Amino acid sequence: MSRQLKLPNFILPLATVAVLAWGGLAALTSGRAAAQRIWFAGLVVVGGPLLLRTLRDAAHGRFATDIVASLSIGTAIALHEPIAGLVIVLMQSGGEAIERYAEGRASAAVAELEAAAPRMAHRIIGHRVEDVAASAVAVDDLLLVRPGELIPCDGVIVSGNSDLDTSRLTGEPVPVEACAGVKVISGSVNGAGALRMQATARAAESQYARIVELVRHAQATKAPLQRLADRYAVWFTPATLAACAVTYGISHDWNRVLAVLVVATPCPLILATPIAIIGGVNRAARRQIIIRNGGALERLSAVTAVVFDKTGTVTVGRPSIRAVRVTRPHTPSRVLRYAGAVEQGSSHQLARVIADTAASFGDLPAAHDHLESPGRGITGTVDGHEVRVGARSFVLPACSGSEGLPDLETGSVALRTYVAIDGALAGTIEYADHPHRDALQLFVALRQRGIHRLVLLSGDSAANTRAIADQVGITEAHGDLLPADKAEAISRLRAAGDVVMMVGDGTNDAPALSSADVGVALAAHGGGITAEAGDVILLVDALGRVEEALAIGRRTVSIAKQSIWVGLGLSGIAMVFAAAGHIPPTVGALLQEAVDVAVILNALRAAGGRAFAAAGSPAPIVREFPTKKQATPHAARVVPGRS
Repeated sequence: MSRQLKLPNFILPLATVAVLAWGGLAALTSGRAAAQRIWFAGLVVVGGPLLLRTLRDAAHGRFATDIVASLSIGTAIALHEPIAGLVIVLMQSGGEAIERYAEGRASAAVAELEAAAPRMAHRIIGHRVEDVAASAVAVDDLLLVRPGELIPCDGVIVSGNSDLDTSRLTGEPVPVEACAGVKVISGSVNGAGALRMQATARAAESQYARIVELVRHAQATKAPLQRLADRYAVWFTPATLAACAVTYGISHDWNRVLAVLVVATPCPLILATPIAIIGGVNRAARRQIIIRNGGALERLSAVTAVVFDKTGTVTVGRPSIRAVRVTRPHTPSRVLRYAGAVEQGSSHQLARVIADTAASFGDLPAAHDHLESPGRGITGTVDGHEVRVGARSFVLPACSGSEGLPDLETGSVALRTYVAIDGALAGTIEYADHPHRDALQLFVALRQRGIHRLVLLSGDSAANTRAIADQVGITEAHGDLLPADKAEAISRLRAAGDVVMMVGDGTNDAPALSSADVGVALAAHGGGITAEAGDVILLVDALGRVEEALAIGRRTVSIAKQSIWVGLGLSGIAMVFAAAGHIPPTVGALLQEAVDVAVILNALRAAGGRAFAAAGSPAPIVREFPTKKQATPHAARVVPGRS
């Protein structure tokens, strides 16, 4: 995401430089009087727009850092002191141009969401199928959803078998089995089987449309940030005006008043923050952390609570095998080996997990006679044995009995694959997600930075969410959440007084990212809608960069504040001398330039800083199965690691 210098933003400061140079040349060739005329005319031309804008803002009740600067320009025009006025114009317009450069571009989250919404539907009328716009679907319409298509609206499956990818909506990577009677939500992606469904809601009232509306509402209602500089200007501007009043009351000399205004012009406020923010943004970009604008960087420095999505954020987001449970006389290695051999012939996501895990223990035997039932399971022949792998409804009806089934289904597991060998139930393969390799280290670092409110939110079951939270040391965790529930949880934290950072990676996280004070989108694998909803975007698969973003934000704002305090302190001292008549306006303007140079040099430190430590080496995907003989039925646990 590049930020380019835009010439229109710099027209005014460039014109001011040109006027100063033209007048300087005239002073050398035609004398001081000619130069004064050029400088004065130039001051009226380049200073006029700033004065008019300040008056317009003041009429609407907006008082910011430019009031003192505008008073300086106006007084310089009235007293025919063009050099002092032009220097102030240069500082103010230049600082504003730099600030606009630092702001970056606005989010287009709503537009991205709407562009990705389901557009078409296939309505069944008798024996005929007609293509209609998704918005034209009515409640109770019968629809055909072909393989690979989006579910156009909320509904219920009437016939067909398939699997649905709901990760854009729920964040969960495990496919959902779709068969008669199952409720489906708009925006889900159909797998390999054709489905017939009955619409239960219009597209505009379905889950995907609600996500779009949540993001739109969150962005519209988020309070605008009061800029750091403006917070200081609230008290500095009245103090300056009071000093001018005292100066005139004692001396009755308008030149002294102008000198006070010139040295008091809050150029440290105008320049320090944008210069520091540009440095901080560039510092972050070198670490593949994209910060959209200065407001996001300022909010980073104030974060008191961090909320994480679970799947794909705290966890890797791809299912892995947690355990293999078997019945006698089978062994875990044999069941996994035979299942992996058959699953090599399937394109199903879970089939790839089984095949890859089994292959990690050694070469797999050849499988023949594949026959797949899309979305349900697959059969094949391995070493002369008939092997059936798939959903419970696919495997159990083909088994001669279900001995040991209660023990195979113990525990709270989100998803299992069942395996039968030669018509007898042989075992189950259990899946789980596992924590990101950087998660535990990140949470320790966040607590060391004083952030003790860490929250885990997920669309996964409450039990699975709690289990992951316990592994990484998070005490507050909530599961079974829809996108609206996540956004509401963020709103409750903000209402309680916390400055909330939300970290997520899926479309389902977009409303929560937009609702948070700072939304951090993990976009290493594409980003899309999620990236558009985020204020901060991480371009690499390194969760530890979340803590780096916080560190950069805090350091940048700290440096900006240092620059502001030093600059205002020096301006305050100069105001005393100017009020006493020791600093004329032109000298005061040049002195203010020296203060500006000091402020800029200090603010540039935000672009530097120590290098952050890289994350540790990744853990292996799988360790070995136990070889010790176990009772029947028994389980062998696969230790999860990094995928």
